[in-house]
Amino acid sequence: MRRLFFLAALIFLGLATRAQQTQKPPLHGKHWMAVTGKPLAATAGSMIFQKGGNAVDAACAMLAATCTMWDVLSWGGETQALIYNPKTKKVIAINALGVAPTGATVEFFKSKGYGFPPEYGPLAAVTPGTPGGLCYMLAEYGTLSLKEVLAPAMEMAAGYPIEAQTANSMERSKDRLKQWPYSKAVFLTHPGEKREAPEAGEIFVQKDLLATLTKMVEAEQMALKNKKSRKEAIMAAYDRFYKGDIAKEFVRGCKEQGGLITEQDLAKWKPIEEEPLHVNYKGIEVYKLQSWTQGPMLLQSLNILENFDLKGMGYNSAQYIHTLYQTMNLTFADRDFYYGDPYFTPKTPIEGLLSKAYAKERAKQINPDHNDAAAAPGDPYPFEGKTNPYLRLLKQRSALTDTSAQKKPEGFVPKHDAAGLLNVPATDRMYAANDADSLYMDRLWRGTTSVEAADEEGWVVSVTPSGGWTPACIAGHTGVGMSQRLQSFVLDSALCPFNVIAPGKRPRVTLTPSMALKDGKPYLSFAVQGGDTQDQNLLQFFLDVVEFGMTVQQATEAANINTNQLWLSLGGTSIKERMPHPGSILLNNNTPESVRETLKKMGYITTFGERTSGPVNAILLDSKHGSLWGGSSNHGEDYGIGW
Repeated sequence: MRRLFFLAALIFLGLATRAQQTQKPPLHGKHWMAVTGKPLAATAGSMIFQKGGNAVDAACAMLAATCTMWDVLSWGGETQALIYNPKTKKVIAINALGVAPTGATVEFFKSKGYGFPPEYGPLAAVTPGTPGGLCYMLAEYGTLSLKEVLAPAMEMAAGYPIEAQTANSMERSKDRLKQWPYSKAVFLTHPGEKREAPEAGEIFVQKDLLATLTKMVEAEQMALKNKKSRKEAIMAAYDRFYKGDIAKEFVRGCKEQGGLITEQDLAKWKPIEEEPLHVNYKGIEVYKLQSWTQGPMLLQSLNILENFDLKGMGYNSAQYIHTLYQTMNLTFADRDFYYGDPYFTPKTPIEGLLSKAYAKERAKQINPDHNDAAAAPGDPYPFEGKTNPYLRLLKQRSALTDTSAQKKPEGFVPKHDAAGLLNVPATDRMYAANDADSLYMDRLWRGTTSVEAADEEGWVVSVTPSGGWTPACIAGHTGVGMSQRLQSFVLDSALCPFNVIAPGKRPRVTLTPSMALKDGKPYLSFAVQGGDTQDQNLLQFFLDVVEFGMTVQQATEAANINTNQLWLSLGGTSIKERMPHPGSILLNNNTPESVRETLKKMGYITTFGERTSGPVNAILLDSKHGSLWGGSSNHGEDYGIGW
């Protein structure tokens, strides 16, 4: 074992000394940095910075552009953000996640034979959150008008050259898209031809979406003419979307296709500004969103990992990988059972979950020599002076989990396309195995995008928007694709009593922007796409920078691991399809044979991939030099620009 640790240390030392030897160059900027999931969207952010906008303005422009480009999300999805305000020197959280509509009850979905709400279509939709979240962030913390910030997205809606990844996704999804008349009209630009979706480079036009964005800008400009303030004018655009003619058409189109969203649902919904959660990891304050996301899982993991000498183990040594895997299994088990909308009862016992004392008890449960296939939720209630009211449910829940090893055929190796591991539909068969395995991995990795922005004034923004991905059901003539986030609810309280569907409630989502402060100043802003792998990859990115001294670009490219020992948050409408795969681990192809063999002896079922880091986007604020470092993953289409 000592020899293995020594070898890992040498590997790390070689990595750390090759600061610039990455596949993509690190980004450097003095004035601003814009990083997101598409090159054109990053350009939109740079255009706003060049107009004199701040990081919030630029982030809103990038968000609007990615939605318009269907970067695995659309305008009808959801937005969640962390913003550092240099004026107050505080991190704030924006909750712009939609809610379950009227009629979305356990009884309704069970009567239709669902074990979980559906993956696609109008019955998968929560109310749209992104338009409201964008307007709120811009009004409260931006400096420019909605007209200025939406200008790049509106130009793109009028027609932009579509990239291959999105165009091919439309083609692969065309049979499903044909079920919905408004989606068919937008996405299938060559009906009846062999290829019905746009070709790569074709000018893709979205007239209905352009009309919707134009209406919002018109509402803002009319308010300004009527002597309203900048904030009031932007919120006039908000009102037109949620209470005006846009809302009426959205609801009409939703209901026509079998959806549940009502005009009252839209009018009642509002984005919420919240206090983020945070923990201190070795002097660094790490911030995440509340328990309506999976974000606290990363904070819990850091609390547990403080009890181990990670640097001494060595980057991606067998013991390091094992410790990470076991830690994540414990925190995912807590996520799966305890996380939910904090504005509904029962309320997540977040104080206990984030307790350092609770973390020490969980750390003691880690077997240093073998995987624990039966890793289960802990009991955080005593750590906030309470008695756990769900002990009976925990026993019921354990009966739902098959802890036997999930055998996979020899040669079970991921296949890759030009975009890397993520966002490859199940129909492409990412795995050379059976259909169930392919579908499981697609659902585990199901992607979205991320938006990172920072400026020299000190504003820093981290956003992980999502929802309304292709194949999306467009609501009437709005051009707006409806969210599919309802599927992240459960219908059985034995799975999670905190996340049972109810009208007006937010589902617990995988979306999880991140921010860290060091010495009271912004230090890191980072986010990633990829479903249940998001906080797995973000945890390892953070440790790569903090423990192993990597640059942000190195850390976005560094080999990570993925655990499959968790309940899926997306996809599948039965218990069997969402159950954990105990001991299943994804490793990088470059993992040394000695590490592979050690992990197998520890009870792991190993699979391998060429790129295992997830498309992380990040900004490091270099207080020593007064500059910005940007990092953007070396696969997928994520891209950054700095100045």
